[in-house]
Order: sequence, then C-alpha cells, then structure tokens
Amino acid sequence: MRYAHEDPELATLVRRYVTPDRRYLRLGGNLLRVAGSERAKVTRELGEAAGDITPRELTILLEGGWRERKTAAWLIAVARRTEFRECLGELLLDSEVCYAGIAYCVALATFGTPADPDLLAAYLDRYLRRPDLYYDQTAAMGALLHLDTKLGADRAARFLAPDGLWHQWIDGPPRKEHHGTPESSREIISQFCAIADESSEHCAAMKR
Repeated sequence: MRYAHEDPELATLVRRYVTPDRRYLRLGGNLLRVAGSERAKVTRELGEAAGDITPRELTILLEGGWRERKTAAWLIAVARRTEFRECLGELLLDSEVCYAGIAYCVALATFGTPADPDLLAAYLDRYLRRPDLYYDQTAAMGALLHLDTKLGADRAARFLAPDGLWHQWIDGPPRKEHHGTPESSREIISQFCAIADESSEHCAAMKR
C-alpha cells in the first residue's frame, strides 16, 4: 500500500482529486441528501475530475488508503472505465481497507454488464458466510439487485432464499436491524448510480 505522507506522486494526486472540498467524505451517504444547485455543482465537479484523471493516476490512487481508493472508484464509475472491473472486484474481495467497498459496488453497478454480477456474487459467497463480519455485504447485495433489475436477471435469488446465505448472515451478530433490507440497499445503490450517471454527462462533455 502506498501512503501519501511518504509518496510525493500519490500526495500530488490526493491534493488534486481526493481532498478538494473534502471530496472523499462527500462521496457517501451525505451525497444522497444534496439537491438543486448543490447537487449540480457536485456532479459537475465529479464529472470534470473523472474526465481529467488518467488510467495511470487512477491505478496509483487504488494503491493508496481508503480515501484514495474510495475516490478512485467513484471516478472510475463516472467515467465508465470498465477496464478496471477486475481490479475493483479483487479489491472488494480482499477488503483490505474500510469505507471503500461501497464505492467498488457502485462502480460495478454503474457498468451494468453481465460480467459485473459475477464479482458481486463472489464477494457475497465469501462474506455472507461470516456473520461475525459486518463489511460491505449490504452494499454488494444492493448492487446485485440493482443489476438484476437492469439486466432482467435473478442472480440474487439464491442468496435471498429462506435457507440462503443472506438469512444465515443476518442471524448472526450484529443484530438484524443493523443490516437494513435487501430492497433498501438496492434503493441506496440505485440512488448512487443516478448521481454517477449525472456526473457522467459532464465527463462526456469534456471529451467532445
């Protein structure tokens, strides 16, 4: 892992893409509460950053900590850089850092191809078997359900069956009410994807 305080190249990218207006913090639940001119500002700036950053710079950010990885995943989602699909799937599965997993799920959900559910299902197959861990299971389930709707598929069904892994997971700690429902998770991911879509329009405009 690379650290900005000892890596000048990474530090430059952090100052340029991660910390302006505390972007790494805004790319979370608070993002769902912005509206009107503020939302337009956020999506415009996010789209412009996604259009400006290079694949090499994204790769460097993905080697950093959670702030860098979270921001990079969002920029990948906005720019629809599907060449990072396998990398994001590996990072999600490894779960090396906190807070970034939801962003990986959002990116895979925005790609919206038949290849993306495989990576989410691989994560769920591993981590729904760990009721002692509360990682990004809800986000991955929400993203998988979002893709099921988008692709007309039913990949989430085996996890949600009465004897499926989802119910085995929520029966463990923490208590069920902390998990939310699969449908509420799908709605959150869908809202994030809508923001990524709006940002993508600004990203595309930069390339015209």
